[in-house]
Amino acid sequence: MKICVLVKEVPDAAVEKKINPSTGRMDRSGEKNLNPYDTHAIEAAMQIKEGGAVPVEEIVAVTMGPDSAVRALHKAVSLGADRSVHLSDEAVAGSDVAATGYALAKTLQRESPDLVLLGQQSDDGECYTIGAVVAEHLGMPSLTQVIKMDVEAEALRCERQAEYGYDTVQVKLPAVISVGDAINEPRYPSLKAIMGAKKKPLDTHAIGDVDIEADRVGETGSRTTVVSLNPPPAKEAGEIIEDEDTNETVEKIVAWLDERKLI
Repeated sequence: MKICVLVKEVPDAAVEKKINPSTGRMDRSGEKNLNPYDTHAIEAAMQIKEGGAVPVEEIVAVTMGPDSAVRALHKAVSLGADRSVHLSDEAVAGSDVAATGYALAKTLQRESPDLVLLGQQSDDGECYTIGAVVAEHLGMPSLTQVIKMDVEAEALRCERQAEYGYDTVQVKLPAVISVGDAINEPRYPSLKAIMGAKKKPLDTHAIGDVDIEADRVGETGSRTTVVSLNPPPAKEAGEIIEDEDTNETVEKIVAWLDERKLI
């Protein structure tokens, strides 16, 4: 079995998310990191490999992004991936979900994976749909919000979160699986793995290397357009009740809750 894990470089959690008003794109000038949801996908791939139910030939981390995205790939390799693939081309800048899914699918076709894993969402766009778009282009079945996977011959038996509990679904391979963050607890990379990540094989491709049509990516190939940006309404200042007299303070809190029908 060959497993490809889609990963993404996103703004660090400590960085305030902003949209560049002139481009309509997210401002990615600050510190960046590997999308934390994708670490669960890498861990899921590692557990399949270590479980021994099926022999795993290799785990390949795949991303699309600027030159800086290579650091996310190094992090993915330090967490267990055997090698990485980087689609890096100015032509893909500004791609929306539809264009990104197409580009990633063309990159994955070159790898011919038996299983594609990815996190349920990215920490920046949070669109939840990239796995389904990739699966459509690859002609593979897709499952989302998967919180448990068991390998059964040429299929996977998965549990996926639902509003009423969870569904148990059997899906034939090859398939695209978006895993939820409840599926596992990602491991911490060892110092040796971190130091050795840059020495692992890294293939960098332009769109021509993987037969991507230029008019189907970037702003030209995107199906969506940002027409306007509006900041969220400012939050009203909260009410602070000082505890000078305990009885009076309790009465104020109870009155505040009662007024809003919270008790």
